[in-house]
Amino acid sequence: MSKRVFLSIALMLSAVLPVMAASNRSDDVARIRSATEVFREIMDTPDKAIPRDLLSDAKCLAIIPGEKKAAFLVGGRYGKGLATCRTPRGWSAPAFLSIGGGSYGFQIGGSSTDIVMVFTNIKGLDSLLSDKFKIGADAEAAAGPVGRSAGASTDIKLRSEILTYSRSRGLFGGVSLDGSVVQPDESGDVAMYGAAVRTKQIVDGSVPVPVSARPLIHDLIRYSGH
Repeated sequence: MSKRVFLSIALMLSAVLPVMAASNRSDDVARIRSATEVFREIMDTPDKAIPRDLLSDAKCLAIIPGEKKAAFLVGGRYGKGLATCRTPRGWSAPAFLSIGGGSYGFQIGGSSTDIVMVFTNIKGLDSLLSDKFKIGADAEAAAGPVGRSAGASTDIKLRSEILTYSRSRGLFGGVSLDGSVVQPDESGDVAMYGAAVRTKQIVDGSVPVPVSARPLIHDLIRYSGH
């Protein structure tokens, strides 16, 4: 194996393995902080942001900051993030999740991409509460519209359970995540809330919002209107 090939593999593993590792509380806090920054930066550019009327009607929002994409012959994406859902008492404490997916073909390289998913209806919420689901197979998804209003994209919203977005190198817009698998990050939930707490309890509002997540919830209220 040539030195260049070996270096490519080493770089890919160095990017992916930390993301796949179990989480501890400091990881959770850092993830919440990163997700808050991602959401705030996206929404502070109104003409290129997630439409506020979509956020107003959203059941849940998931943010995966700095999702890693690496490739050496067989490509893959791996990331950890969080999801918060609307409850009768407001947005829930964040439940932690992970996303993974693969692609095949001759490719070498890597990048880091922020991912945002807007869950538009109860089916999307049910998918989020499952052990895991595949976007495009277990849950209908579409690249989400951007701008001040969803407007003519209402039909996309009605057809899709999840609207998906990505940001890479400063560019933000709807993206297809078909084939990606989303599942709870149980180690993250345990580290923040304890072993007895389940994902459903977190997103239905039964668990108090941790101090570290209050800025995120504040921004969600600010941009969604409630």
